[in-house]
Amino acid sequence: MVGMLYAGTFLLYFLNALQLIVLARVIVSWLPVSPSNKLIDFIYSISEPIFVPIRHLIKRSIFGGRNGGMLLDFSPMVAFLLISMLANFISRMLLGLGTV
Repeated sequence: MVGMLYAGTFLLYFLNALQLIVLARVIVSWLPVSPSNKLIDFIYSISEPIFVPIRHLIKRSIFGGRNGGMLLDFSPMVAFLLISMLANFISRMLLGLGTV
């Protein structure tokens, strides 16, 4: 029981960190920064594996445009929402265990 609480709490911290990385990726995409920067490279290496499957699903949907080319990249917003939903689910599970 205590192990599940620690694991759930760790997972919540991890998901919060992922949300911050997604937010940082969005902000960095608006700024003229060098992609050879180590911090920028780290942000891209963490966030890109999250965005690629979401982009693929969006391109295959009706929102992907006529030829599958998107004008705007909605994958960060979708990723942020999915991470939020997962964190909310885990929080509710931990509340059911009597913590948080």
